[in-house]
Amino acid sequence: MNENPWERAKSQLKEVAGRLSLDELLISRLLSPNKVIEVSIPVKMDDGRMEVFKGFRVQHNNIRGPYKGGLRYHQNVDMDELKALALWMTMKNALIDVPFGGAKGGINVDPKKLSEKELERLTKEFTKKLASVIGPNLDIAAPDVNTNSKIMEWVVEEYARIKGHEQLAVVTGKPIGKGGSEGRTEATGLGGSYALQAILKKLNKQPEEMTVAVQGFGNVGIFIARYLQQAGFKIVALSDSKGGIYVPQGIKDIEAVEKCKRDSGFLAGCYCVGSVCDLSNREKLGGKAVSAVDVLELPVDIIVPAALENSITEENADKIKAKIILEMANGPTTLKADKILSEKGIVIVPDILANSGGVAVSYFEWYQNIHSEKWDKKKVFTKLKKMMKLAAEDVYKTSLEYKVSLRKAAYIVALRRIEAKAKISKN
Repeated sequence: MNENPWERAKSQLKEVAGRLSLDELLISRLLSPNKVIEVSIPVKMDDGRMEVFKGFRVQHNNIRGPYKGGLRYHQNVDMDELKALALWMTMKNALIDVPFGGAKGGINVDPKKLSEKELERLTKEFTKKLASVIGPNLDIAAPDVNTNSKIMEWVVEEYARIKGHEQLAVVTGKPIGKGGSEGRTEATGLGGSYALQAILKKLNKQPEEMTVAVQGFGNVGIFIARYLQQAGFKIVALSDSKGGIYVPQGIKDIEAVEKCKRDSGFLAGCYCVGSVCDLSNREKLGGKAVSAVDVLELPVDIIVPAALENSITEENADKIKAKIILEMANGPTTLKADKILSEKGIVIVPDILANSGGVAVSYFEWYQNIHSEKWDKKKVFTKLKKMMKLAAEDVYKTSLEYKVSLRKAAYIVALRRIEAKAKISKN
């Protein structure tokens, strides 16, 4: 049975808050969202039927600035998941040191079953229901699971219609030509590679000596694999929900595998030699088929869970052979698994640090919109690298200071920043 993510998020927070002698009122504020919004979204379907969907927005905390967090469209969206994700966003934004609080939202829908026109009507109706509680200085949404730049563009259009003028900074993750930032697509994966390299430098480990297996080959998984390979790591396994590939000698061309998956719809079987990618190359490469679960248990140095929550549990934690885990998904490790891994001496680069590159570049996009600026990709990546390196170094230093795991250290850094801002606001 999957652990309740909201209970996990609160438990993590309470454990760390106890070490810091935080103000009781501040802890109480962080253990309960400021506002929970649930709306009904009636949508006229293409065949004339009316369907009603449920939409949610959890505004967790805004001590450090406007609420900020993604919108996901998924049939399993529920309130406990969103509350946990919103709390993690509050922590993540404080850790990466951007002037935002945390939020998360979504619609209970399987978007694959809707046409583009139905998705547009759904998004615009949802925007209409949220219009009074979102805005560039109130609450800024972004893409998340099953949402994208097109959906963000629809939010901007509907918000402009309601308010009477366009306000690009109401969301981030927009198309480049519609106020989006250069580098936003790559940001989460690239930021994760920067964070990992900063931690490995402290551990005196070299990328060239390390093998990596990546679970999840969507936007985040593709870019983390690509950028880690460019940094010198040997990527030996990739998987998605339908299966994966394991090539112990190293997967040479990540982009060819990506193209193969895009063309065939499957990652399994994408064994690439030159420009030819198919199953017939498996034997030639010494490859093996792996499932999304198996990929985490391979004999590698680093595993990267980059899919959904709860992929590392007490059932498989003992089978993990890697010495380092880079959490690119949100909440991929349950509390019980975290304890098992910690006892095994496995270093976990926690999600609120590892995947915060996305929100860093979201902040850059918001800033560019607010100040009518346009940065090139080089400037975005330079700023991202600096931000990720500083956050990773703060976390590592704090872990030594308090003699705690990187996860607890990340929470300590975030909570100190929230506490400092709360004190300023009080005076």
